[in-house]
Amino acid sequence: MANADPRVLLLARQVAESRDEDVPVLLLKLKEILNSASSGSKESKKIRQEIHYYDLTQYCVLVLRQDYSRLPGGWATAARLAEILSHCCVGLEVKEDPEEFYKKFLPSAIDNLLFLGRRLQARFIRAIKDEEKKGFLHCFHTVTDAICWLFGGHIQLTECVLQNDHFLQLLITDDIETAMIMMSVLHNILKVNSPVLLCVDEKFLHSVLDELVYKLSSATNPVIGNAATKLLLLLAKFSQQLVKLLTTRYKGLKLLLSKQWTGKGFDRDLSQLLDLLYLEQSDRKEEMQRQHQAACLIQATWKGFQTRKRLKKLPQAVTALQRSFRAKRKQELQHLKKQKEDEALKQEMQLQRQRAMRHFHERQLALLEIIHASQMDKHIQEMEEKSALTIQRFWRGYRARRYFHQQKQSLKEYKAAVTIQRAACKFIEKRRKKRALSPWKDTKGLADEQRLALKQKVDDYIKLHPAQEKLAQFLLRSSLDRRAAQRRETLLAQVNTDVELLMNAPGLGESTEKDLSIFMSRSGPVAAKAKQSHITMLKYTRWPWWKKLGDEFVEGDVIPDEALTAELGTLYMGGRKSFA
Repeated sequence: MANADPRVLLLARQVAESRDEDVPVLLLKLKEILNSASSGSKESKKIRQEIHYYDLTQYCVLVLRQDYSRLPGGWATAARLAEILSHCCVGLEVKEDPEEFYKKFLPSAIDNLLFLGRRLQARFIRAIKDEEKKGFLHCFHTVTDAICWLFGGHIQLTECVLQNDHFLQLLITDDIETAMIMMSVLHNILKVNSPVLLCVDEKFLHSVLDELVYKLSSATNPVIGNAATKLLLLLAKFSQQLVKLLTTRYKGLKLLLSKQWTGKGFDRDLSQLLDLLYLEQSDRKEEMQRQHQAACLIQATWKGFQTRKRLKKLPQAVTALQRSFRAKRKQELQHLKKQKEDEALKQEMQLQRQRAMRHFHERQLALLEIIHASQMDKHIQEMEEKSALTIQRFWRGYRARRYFHQQKQSLKEYKAAVTIQRAACKFIEKRRKKRALSPWKDTKGLADEQRLALKQKVDDYIKLHPAQEKLAQFLLRSSLDRRAAQRRETLLAQVNTDVELLMNAPGLGESTEKDLSIFMSRSGPVAAKAKQSHITMLKYTRWPWWKKLGDEFVEGDVIPDEALTAELGTLYMGGRKSFA
């Protein structure tokens, strides 16, 4: 930038070459540079443009986020930097890229100032000494003044302040001093740009109103009540829509204001606010009455229309009702007729059975009259035998059917097992035939020349693929290593057992024949046989199910003797040592 102030150039160079901890103290020199020119003059505007051109204002915005508890000057330095930043931005005319300045730089400056205010508020609340409290409160007041000065020079920033979360957190506090300062900031926002309330999001507006009403309901200090009442009065005077929102959202607000804050020294503002609320309530009652009358008229019109519509459809409804009634009555008559027919059929069947029984008894009496007295016992015995046979036949049939029904699931399972066994036998038979026809096992019929040619092919393949030989050597070596490791573990267990027996052994003077038998046991053959049986049983349990179907499959899968005779020199059973 041509003809720049040498002080600004020197400061910009020092800031660029200094450490981050020294930058805030260097930026305090901007206060002296700004005061050297009268406000509103051309020289003052030029100095602000040069400060912004050399990014000194950007440095001021960035250093506001630092922790000033260990920097020279403490938090007072941060408050002075906030004041310098607001004075640099107000009255600044940016010619290069103004959109970035107004839409990015200024909102970020407001956000950092509010963040600094939250830090100062928290430290003021935590402070114990009166001097510390006064210092933090003065710094907080300086930062809020800087914020008011900044959005006073740039009105569009009022919306950014209201919609900022830090502003809501600063306003939502129980501390009287900082709460009063924040309500004065809100009062300045409404004075500078009252229409901004209708532009912000409804959520932020409700949050601000909720906090003001909460302060009126919970606080007892007249200063807080006066400030909150003036803010609500300013809101109510600005827009009728906000008055309607106050009456609908906070229904007990009028009673709270009249009972709790009457006679506290600000009755004039309080009476004006109550008059606006009562006027809105009366207007709302009239509006509700008009709406009620309109709703009654609409309901009457609609009900008359529905009644006329029903009267037009009444003949069709009567016809449908008569049709359904006649159909239902016809159904009931048919049901009654069927019941009578069933009862008549039942009575007829009963009469037929009675006639048959009577006829049977008459025939029996006639036979008894014909039969001679000497044959009467024989006839009765034959009748009893026939009756017994008939009863037995029916009982056995019933029992056989019930038993078959009970065994039906078992028969299904038996058939399924037979089918699985048949399929397994066929599969095993096929595998046997394939092994019998395999050319690799039946090499006895090969001639010497064929055997030599085959061996030559195998050697050539191994030469072409040396990895196969290395793999075979690796597998053999790993198998030998595994066996050696098992042997070492066995020997180690043997040594540990011997050591334990020797450590626990009694002295020679105290030893008995029972102790001696522990070290001279001759149950080696029995232990070896038991171990062999145990290994065979383990091998058998690991067989697949199809190998256990019969004894004919055991012949081809005999357990090798090496697995049975490995390490039978000594055997440990029940913690004791036995010698073969």
